[in-house]
Amino acid sequence: MLKLEGISTQYGGVPMLRKVSMEIEKGELVCLLGSNGAGKSTTMKSILRLIPLVEGTIFFEGQSLLGWKTHQVVGAGISVVPEGRRLFPKMTVLENLKVGAFSEINEQEITNRLDAIFQLFPRLKERLQQLAGTLSGGEQGMVAIGRGMMGKPKILLLDEPSLGLSPILVEEFIKTIRKINEEGTTILLIEQNAKKALSIASKGYVLQKGEIVVKGNRSQLFQSDVIQKAYLRG
Repeated sequence: MLKLEGISTQYGGVPMLRKVSMEIEKGELVCLLGSNGAGKSTTMKSILRLIPLVEGTIFFEGQSLLGWKTHQVVGAGISVVPEGRRLFPKMTVLENLKVGAFSEINEQEITNRLDAIFQLFPRLKERLQQLAGTLSGGEQGMVAIGRGMMGKPKILLLDEPSLGLSPILVEEFIKTIRKINEEGTTILLIEQNAKKALSIASKGYVLQKGEIVVKGNRSQLFQSDVIQKAYLRG
C-alpha cells in the first residue's frame, strides 16, 4: 500500500533522512521506532509531501506521490494524527472532528462517521460542545485520533500518540489503535515507546540519525541487540 524507496531529505543543507526504505502492506500495523531527532516525524512529513525529497520516491497504492500536494495525499486516503495532537483549541470537539471530514459533503455519511468515533471513544459524545483546549490530555488525544479517522483513511499515520500520557492512558490508546487496525485500517505507528508499539505491530523499522538500522517482524525486533540496548534493558 505504501512504499518508501530510498528517500533522502535535508534541512538547510543538513541531511535528515538518508536513503530510507519502508514497505507497508494493506491491513498491516507497522511501527517506526527511534529516539528524538532520529527522523521519525521527518519521515511522516515526507509521506505527506510537506517537505521535498532530495532523492528517492514514495508510492501509495502503486502510484508515485512525487509532485503531489498535501491535500491530494490526504484526499487519496492517507490521514495523520500529528505529534502534540494539534487541535484547534478554540473550536468545539464536534468542530474539530468535522475538520477531519472536510472533503465529505454527505451529511448522513458524516453522522455515520461520528457514530463510529463515539463507538471508539464514548466519552467524546459527552464533550461535543466543549472547547478542545479545555480537555484533558487524554481527551485531546481521543479527539486527535477521532479527527484522523473522520476522513475514513486507507492508512493512518500516528505520530507519537502516547506522548505525555499516563501509563494507564497509554494502555487504553494502544488497545484502541489495535482495534482500529483490526477493523480494517492500515496503520503506521511512529513511537518512542518501543515495548508498547512492538506489542501490537506486525513488523517495524528503527531509525537512528536518519537511517534505518534495523527492520523485521515483531519477534526479530524484540531479539535485536539494537532494540534491547536502546529500549528494553534497564
